[in-house]
Amino acid sequence: HQLSANADDDQAFADEFAYEVTPDQGIAIEETLRDLAAEQAMDRLVCGDVGFGKTEVAMRAAFRAVVAGRQAAVLVPTTVLALQHFEAFRARMEGAGVVVEMMSRFRTAAQQRATSARLAEGTVDVVIGTHRFLSKEVTFRKLGLLVVDEEHRFGVRQKEKLLALSQTNPTSPAEY
Repeated sequence: HQLSANADDDQAFADEFAYEVTPDQGIAIEETLRDLAAEQAMDRLVCGDVGFGKTEVAMRAAFRAVVAGRQAAVLVPTTVLALQHFEAFRARMEGAGVVVEMMSRFRTAAQQRATSARLAEGTVDVVIGTHRFLSKEVTFRKLGLLVVDEEHRFGVRQKEKLLALSQTNPTSPAEY
């Protein structure tokens, strides 16, 4: 799905960034957002050292997905990283009315079931989590973006699920 730009929304979200964007980070943001608006599916690798600003690139892409009426998922390898990203995404997006949830061992089974139900309903905009949200019990209403952080740490089954998600072009929520 093309995730079209809304210049006013993009700029308002960008203005909320508390730091100065580095030249390399600016290029990564610009190219990522351009790819999201393209007709073909985006498959982009953003790499850099700690502190490069990769999370901000992911946040802007996730925000674009939400503004375009889609959900975004951020897959991370550890519960600690899930919590860190959850707190960062929630703090960064709460002023924009974006609903961010987390799925990991730091959530009870009941909380995870509730989040899963809300993902299927479409009332969760962004989910941050470990491979838990790749299970067959978790479905998305309108997944538009999947960000994989530290992809090399996932197993074969998780990579197969990711491949299946990327190749699905659902016409109804049940097909996710």
